[in-house]
Amino acid sequence: MVEVAAERGKRSSSRTSEEGAGWRCQQIGSYKGLRPNTDTFSWFHPRTLWRSRNEILAGLFGDPSGEVRRRWVEAQRARGVDGDFRIRPGVGKSFSFLLLGDPGEGDDSQYAVVPGMLHVGAGTSFAVIASDVVYPTGAGNEYCDKFFRPYKDYQAPVYAIPGNHDWYDGLGGFMRVFCDAPPLKPRPDRGLRARLWRKSERIDEQALAEARKLRGAPSQQAVQPAPYWAIESESLLIVGVDTGIKGAIDAEQTAWLRRTSLDPRPKILITGKPIYTRDVHKPSALEGGGTIDDIVRDPAHRYVAAIGGDVHNYQRYPVRVGDRVIQYIVSGGAGAFMHATHTIGRVGVAGVHEDDFKCYPLRGDSLSFYSQLYAKRLRMRWLFLTPAEAACIMADRIKNTPVRQIDPAVTITRRMRWAARVLGAWPMPFRLPVGSVFHRYLSELSDWDTPPFFKSFLHLEVTPSQLTIRCFAATGCLPQELDPPLEDEVSISLL
Repeated sequence: MVEVAAERGKRSSSRTSEEGAGWRCQQIGSYKGLRPNTDTFSWFHPRTLWRSRNEILAGLFGDPSGEVRRRWVEAQRARGVDGDFRIRPGVGKSFSFLLLGDPGEGDDSQYAVVPGMLHVGAGTSFAVIASDVVYPTGAGNEYCDKFFRPYKDYQAPVYAIPGNHDWYDGLGGFMRVFCDAPPLKPRPDRGLRARLWRKSERIDEQALAEARKLRGAPSQQAVQPAPYWAIESESLLIVGVDTGIKGAIDAEQTAWLRRTSLDPRPKILITGKPIYTRDVHKPSALEGGGTIDDIVRDPAHRYVAAIGGDVHNYQRYPVRVGDRVIQYIVSGGAGAFMHATHTIGRVGVAGVHEDDFKCYPLRGDSLSFYSQLYAKRLRMRWLFLTPAEAACIMADRIKNTPVRQIDPAVTITRRMRWAARVLGAWPMPFRLPVGSVFHRYLSELSDWDTPPFFKSFLHLEVTPSQLTIRCFAATGCLPQELDPPLEDEVSISLL
């Protein structure tokens, strides 16, 4: 099934045509019938900002994730979970699984991923959610329509690594759903941070029990031991680490990661924060010194890939480390609003050549997406860039080998160049960090509920000798729903 889907997906994608990207969508996909008729939240509503205040408090007063994580782990050990936090699904030497990054907004863009995911994921052994299972604050009472309902027809277990938004609930919802853990006992705390800190919501246990019935089949059941874990197979070890709110991990998890990484099997790392993103190296600090990437790069540990969520698109950096190449991947496009790729400059971090860098959406599609959105919202028609115009501008800006053939009839005009400047794709003639501001703040305003969505998910196929990672797209259009486009594929030797 997966091999057929991969072959079919190669026929049409954003890399071959505008139609493959989902532009000029004529038929909306079936995802509309999956989503309940419930309201979604706005990222800039005062209530959402207040509920998400822990991000700001962690930056001002320090991130308490490490301390709280230690309490959760201590409580889990007291309940008798496996002290090495191993998950043993019994998959044998060859198997496949899905990876979904940052899915849980509960809107059309999340549900649009589901049909293609079920199609490509038929026969997979399990799925992993990498970062931000539920937005905006990881509350346990929001899991029904943002986790259980969208994945009710996926017939295998789902494991997860929490993201920063899951920590805004003190990890209470996450631990209850994935680890079947009771709430932590309250602990007196002092200081301004403690008084302002958002605590875990009290979970409606009856509503949670009803939600669990949506994924009530025996084949769907799984309880993971902790917010970090290692999934065992004969051919590969899948190591998941919890990076909390700000990306650092505590001393106990650090010791566990070092110990787990000594296992002789080849490994992939799944993290809440990517190590490379937007042409920047973000290695994630370890308490006591060093970084997560130090562990990944150590040849004795045999890591072949590191995959992180948090950033809502797909990026892949093949980084040469000594005599081997480690694939560093961003995979956060399974449902949340899209972070721009057109603000990523020409890639050169860690010696990665621009033409070896892969991203989805393509930079031109990202620029066209935002130009159309803001041309409409700001009533500025001159901002509008067609996909062909945007692709031409980005090729001229990046000086790369165009992924999709450039339309020779397009001539870059002054108007088009200024539109690209306003949207962060081209430098301003004066110093103004438009690109970073656009990526960090304005993208939260960009979520829309009509195709093309430019969402994505990963399918990972494991054999004793090889790991193949495929990135499939979800546009929200029926043709791409029936035949999910294959946007990227890389095969890695495990020998």
